[in-house]
Amino acid sequence: MSKATHRVDRKDALVIGGASVGTVFEWYDFYLYGSLATYITRHFFSGVNETTGYIFALLAFAAGFAVRPFGALIFGRLGDKWGRKNTFLVTMLLMGVSTFAVGLLPSYASVGVIAPIALVSLRLIQGLALGGEYGGAATYVAEHAPAGRRGFYTSWIQTTATVGLFLSLIVILVTRLQLGTEDFAAWGWRLPFLLSGVLLGVSLWIRLRLNESPVFQRLVKEGKTSKKPLTEAFANKKNLKLVILALAGLTAGQAVVWYTGQFYALFFLEKILKVDGALTNQLVACGLAIGTPFIILFGWLSDKIGRKPIILGGCLLAALTYFPLFHALTAAANPSLAAASQRAPITVIADPAGCAFQFDPVGKAAFNSSCDIAKSYLARAGLPYRNESAASGAVAQVKVGDTVLASFDGHALDKAELAARRTAWETDAAATLTTAGYPASADSDLVNKPMVIAILAVLMIYVAMVYGPIAAMLVEMFPAAIRYTSMSLPYHIGNGWFGGFLPTTAFAMVAASGDIFYGLWYPVIVAGLTFVIGLFFIRETRHANIDA
Repeated sequence: MSKATHRVDRKDALVIGGASVGTVFEWYDFYLYGSLATYITRHFFSGVNETTGYIFALLAFAAGFAVRPFGALIFGRLGDKWGRKNTFLVTMLLMGVSTFAVGLLPSYASVGVIAPIALVSLRLIQGLALGGEYGGAATYVAEHAPAGRRGFYTSWIQTTATVGLFLSLIVILVTRLQLGTEDFAAWGWRLPFLLSGVLLGVSLWIRLRLNESPVFQRLVKEGKTSKKPLTEAFANKKNLKLVILALAGLTAGQAVVWYTGQFYALFFLEKILKVDGALTNQLVACGLAIGTPFIILFGWLSDKIGRKPIILGGCLLAALTYFPLFHALTAAANPSLAAASQRAPITVIADPAGCAFQFDPVGKAAFNSSCDIAKSYLARAGLPYRNESAASGAVAQVKVGDTVLASFDGHALDKAELAARRTAWETDAAATLTTAGYPASADSDLVNKPMVIAILAVLMIYVAMVYGPIAAMLVEMFPAAIRYTSMSLPYHIGNGWFGGFLPTTAFAMVAASGDIFYGLWYPVIVAGLTFVIGLFFIRETRHANIDA
């Protein structure tokens, strides 16, 4: 296609901006559920205990990530047959209607088990729709952009996830302030979901005004659209190789860096370092505000020096610096915890055979061994510890610096006696830890806020490096007739599975090891592997002809 065909005037630029606005709305919908998980637990999973209900609510949130690759297949195929515009109109409608419907669902108290089943069903629809949305928006924008500016244009699409997250948090905050805590908890939490109906109408109006991409129009005119996109994309060995390389050498690493910088850092601050939740949100918001413009910068820079060096550079920096950065984050956010860990490290000395993994998804397990009693307390307190093996059958001990506190075996005790012994033991343990300088939570006055924001901004800059150029590079890797299908699958396997399950996986690693930094091995290893695979097997694409 000639350069004249790809020239973008002011009207076209506004149209491309409209595609980004629509994508912001879809991310708003997707993150709204996660932001309101506590209220969803109370209303839809009240048939089980609170802990189990919260786990189920998070699993329902994760279900949206799990089905994203399937949405990529379904809507990618439609996008290569029907067109980019028509397909992402469908995905937006599905996302909007399913989100609006959550605000109308009856609670568990009203209809019993039907309530959580209906909720999970709507989450699956949302995940499928989001799986089809990104590929359409990225492909559409890239195919409108002139050669030499695709990185810059598509980088605006990359900012929409962060903007959508901000929008959901702002709407929730304003609604809560207007209604008050009690009314919001009782029924007001539904309003942000219902508001999505208004946003859906506005977004559909914007997208209905869009023209189909020039590349797809040419394919239709020349009769070159794909008849069997899935077969051509994945049965063709050459293209399947590109799909696998895009996943292993680009999107897997990009995803773990993105989720570590935007989600795991927040979780680490609030749940592990015990920083006040409101302060955590403020600090993360500042880091995001500083780092988000770099997404545009690195998208623009990728048009000048290439996509590959920026994306792989971000993966390499993350793999090399995550451990020192999170150690520094600990020292800045909870200096008392960091000092106590150095001065009086905690060691659990126990028979490994008597130690269970501290996770109970159905609320039925009884952690009554001496090791489990000790570790369950330390896990709830969010305290770091290391493990040391003891003789078979030995009663577990918790060593805090030079002080040793013996645990007890609760298997032979009745329920009342076990509860009394556990309470007494945990009281002694808390006193020992307090004496050693371990805080129950981070003191907000001692948080080095500028340093925390600086570290969060660095993490976000890594996100910008891997995320800013990725849409343009994925579009440029695949032929036009099967582009929507081909690029969507590796993106959503990477971001839906490798990235979406990162917080859960990393937390499980922390819970299993007792080392609060152990979960970082997951993003470090994945990002490192992506760097190596991408370095040797991925070709630069910025000069690629995307019309073919």
